[in-house]
Amino acid sequence: MATASPTPVLPISNPQTTTTTIAATTTDTQQTITGVGPTPALRSFINRVSETVQGGLSNRRPWAELVDRSAFAKPESVSDATLRIRKNYSYFRTNYLSLLAVVLAFSLITNPFSLILLTGLLAAWLFLYLFRPSDPPLVLFGRQFSERETLGVLIVSTVVVIFLTSVGSVLVSALMIGLAIVCTHAAFRVPEDLFLDDQESPATGFLSFLAGAAPTSGPAAVSARV
Repeated sequence: MATASPTPVLPISNPQTTTTTIAATTTDTQQTITGVGPTPALRSFINRVSETVQGGLSNRRPWAELVDRSAFAKPESVSDATLRIRKNYSYFRTNYLSLLAVVLAFSLITNPFSLILLTGLLAAWLFLYLFRPSDPPLVLFGRQFSERETLGVLIVSTVVVIFLTSVGSVLVSALMIGLAIVCTHAAFRVPEDLFLDDQESPATGFLSFLAGAAPTSGPAAVSARV
């Protein structure tokens, strides 16, 4: 009598196990991507700077009003020129800061070596100290650096870059040229036809995010370092 051949057993896949494996892989991938991306503090800082710049540009005065030839006249005295500078700066604050930024950017672009050094210095401060998590220690070239050592190296690097290279002279000369242009325009621009907004805050314009960021991020950063 012939023996019946055994029935082959087919492998049965567990759908729950497959789903769990896919979900775990997706979670690990998301965590990896999140770890590589910018930190929440850096994203918050970038968003604050972007919103401040957009708000400042929206509050700028018309450039045609800034260069109106009929509104220029020689000041009668030094006190009159000083008063004009104060009034015109209060009214054309965003325009003047834009001019300073343009002069500074032009000076750095025409000096690429200074631009590279300054960009590297700012990147080092941002990614090695200000926005770097304090939990994992900083390891460079096989050596572990503490928070104080990192801060000391950054301070020494800043002094070297600003005072021992051409970066300092480029920044100072650009600021002096920009301030000369702004003060000359403000001294000869007659402010009688200007109407200042009583509700306007003195901190309106560029760089006002520093005042808002100081009380919020300052204590958190100090407590995190301590």
